[in-house]
Amino acid sequence: MNPADLQGLRSGDLATREAHVHDLLDRAREHGDESAIAALHVLVRDYRDFHRSLYSRALNQAAVFADAGLQEPLLAALGDTRYNCQAWAAKGCAAMDIRAAVPQLLTLLDHAQWIVQDEAVTALGRLGDATVVPALRPLLGDQADWLRQRTADALARIGGAEALEALWDEFEHRRFPRIGYLASTLALFTPEVLPRLLAAADSPDPDQRYWAAVALGSTGDDQAVPTLERLMAGDRGVTVFDGEVRTAAKKALRTLRRIQAAITEREKTPSSGQ
Repeated sequence: MNPADLQGLRSGDLATREAHVHDLLDRAREHGDESAIAALHVLVRDYRDFHRSLYSRALNQAAVFADAGLQEPLLAALGDTRYNCQAWAAKGCAAMDIRAAVPQLLTLLDHAQWIVQDEAVTALGRLGDATVVPALRPLLGDQADWLRQRTADALARIGGAEALEALWDEFEHRRFPRIGYLASTLALFTPEVLPRLLAAADSPDPDQRYWAAVALGSTGDDQAVPTLERLMAGDRGVTVFDGEVRTAAKKALRTLRRIQAAITEREKTPSSGQ
């Protein structure tokens, strides 16, 4: 490692050191610069010797310098309330696939700082451990809209039958009027969720028909087309927030076609490059 790379993290005013972190990250990302990567590893390993601002900036891009050897210091920072960079340590654990972090991340789900909660939920989703679904599930009922959305995203990323049941239960027994985040995440469970969504599109509840239409559009599945066309043509139901089912179905059809067009384009691209 070039001594200047490490010295740049320790000398100068804070703004200069922050700029140096970004330079190290750029060099690591664009050129795989071993000296820059080594300096970033020291920053994470000996984090208590460096300003929190440097640590957080580096961990925001943890994937650039990921290394399994950083597990121990990241786990230490995850529980270090005095250093107060638990959110960024969680981000690092997710980027470096440190599954040993799961028990600590679970303890952070009710943290007083929203950013720590946010990163803990996101990290649990990225680590994909199905055993955390029961701990995440109650957060779908949190009063904070952003936390409900982040939790739905994490459950969808984890996947599996238990995650699907958690999302579907919230979809069926809706506690909040706007649940677009549930509709979009349920669509990721295609094809197994498709029969449920098609049945929900026949519900006597216009709100459920509305969100079923939104979800069906996000599946990109041709099987949803007849149902969406029917809703668009004749469903005059109105939701509790004055949304029209037929309008939702019309937009969903457009979404479905865009998804299908994007898939077709992706499938064509490799063959055209050969």
